[in-house]
Amino acid sequence: MLTVAEKLVGTLQDMGIRYVFGIPGGSWIPYMEAMRTREIEFVLVANEASGGIMADVCARITGVPGACHGTYGPGATNLTTGVGCAYLDRSALLAFTSEQSDAMLRRTTQMNIDHQALFAPITKWTTRLRRGNVVETIRKAVQVAKAEVPGPVHIGVPSDLADITEPEENAPAPPAPHLPLSPDGKVLEKGAELFRKARRPLLAVGLTAARMKLNKELVEVAQRHMVPVVLSPMAKGMLPENHPCYAGVLFHALSDHVALTYRDADLVIGIGYDPVEFNYEEWMPDVPLVHLDTCPADIDRDRHPTCDVVGDLRQSLAYLAKMAPVETTWDLAAVAKNRERMFESLRPRAGGFGPRAALAVLREIMPQDGIMTCDVGAHTHLIGQQWPTPAPGLQIMTNGWSSMGFGVPAAIAAKLCLPERAVACVSGDGGFLMMAGEMVTARRLGLNVVFVVLADNELSLITVKQERREYEHSGVRLFNGDFFASNHLFGVPILTVTDIDEMRGALQKAFSGDGPCIVEAVVDGTEYGELIARRYK
Repeated sequence: MLTVAEKLVGTLQDMGIRYVFGIPGGSWIPYMEAMRTREIEFVLVANEASGGIMADVCARITGVPGACHGTYGPGATNLTTGVGCAYLDRSALLAFTSEQSDAMLRRTTQMNIDHQALFAPITKWTTRLRRGNVVETIRKAVQVAKAEVPGPVHIGVPSDLADITEPEENAPAPPAPHLPLSPDGKVLEKGAELFRKARRPLLAVGLTAARMKLNKELVEVAQRHMVPVVLSPMAKGMLPENHPCYAGVLFHALSDHVALTYRDADLVIGIGYDPVEFNYEEWMPDVPLVHLDTCPADIDRDRHPTCDVVGDLRQSLAYLAKMAPVETTWDLAAVAKNRERMFESLRPRAGGFGPRAALAVLREIMPQDGIMTCDVGAHTHLIGQQWPTPAPGLQIMTNGWSSMGFGVPAAIAAKLCLPERAVACVSGDGGFLMMAGEMVTARRLGLNVVFVVLADNELSLITVKQERREYEHSGVRLFNGDFFASNHLFGVPILTVTDIDEMRGALQKAFSGDGPCIVEAVVDGTEYGELIARRYK
């Protein structure tokens, strides 16, 4: 006989889950006790939103669903920020919330809201744990979360279940991993024929391909056909920046430079392109689309005749790689020249100290296999284009959900999952303010994460957009005086830098430490205006 708490935690362990992130309530205590005696760690966070983000990033790195918890009412509503991130950034996640007992569920009770209704719009499935079906529910939740397209599942845990003892369940064995269906051969050949006939076909690579780590297969296709390739922001690392076919990242800094290539395309071939990052119509010229993905394209088909090749992406890419090289009229020398002009504009300028310089020094100091997470803001657009990314998963961002505050908890999760790797977070001062409390979490866990805060005292992305509309700056200034005005925050050391040499020394010191460190880079944010929020067409 096992308690419900023991059965739930034991099943999580069987599923390969190592961490549950969150803040406990009273009814969650027995589950924490059950974790203490197993190989699962309950990681206390400063804010439940961080717990959801950490679970999301663990799933991205390990391929095992992440897990998080929030208590009644405000715990659950805080958790939704992280759960929404997993929903729109496509991460398998189990979100547990404590709920009232059956007897009190419909009563007027302190902190009581309908968690099932709350989570329904931002999960693939929401359910409530019942006696006798604990193991079956957790196994089904994992299956649903991991199935294509992956995402979060919410499980409400009634407050009076934990200590109830039950016999072992005759739950069905976990199903075999779901294998994607093979693409329809006739449809795949139709897409291939459109590829052959096009004179200027363009490959657009997105989140699904990156999530499936199909970078080697993509390189084979690019090498075979030598056509330009554009990436969505979350697909960074899928093609090296120095590859002759590389044309840039959509939507981010200097996107008008990238448009100089893709606007001449007469066919777009989407490879694992998920429009949750950037709708096709926002940037594509009015040309046909061949869409290779695990689900059909979400697109205006009146403007863009579409061939949906739905199924196993690896098989679809293998088919393209075996085709005879297509004959095109692309001038790859012109593509390369445009790419180099773009990168030249992203290099730091002599004199002064701006975000470009800070990022360049960080890239110089960080090992090539180090992981950089970034927050949401003007710097995200700069990172999307400027930051060289050797492989998928080495630059972690949110672009489907795009919640400020993402970077700090993401970095903590990355270091927990890959403790041997160097890990840094790049955040603006505005995003850092939202999750500053997690410095306590990083310190308590003893994680050597370097938090680089680009401090320019404004919500710079909003400032740029105000300037584009010729508005006065208003509602964007963050603070008076110095941002930190101290050399420690919650016991975490702060190194303040104002130039490249100081930045280099501070980063070397921070990465050689045995705990978290904040590097405050006091930058001139005015350079964002010339680099971001550019036209896409």
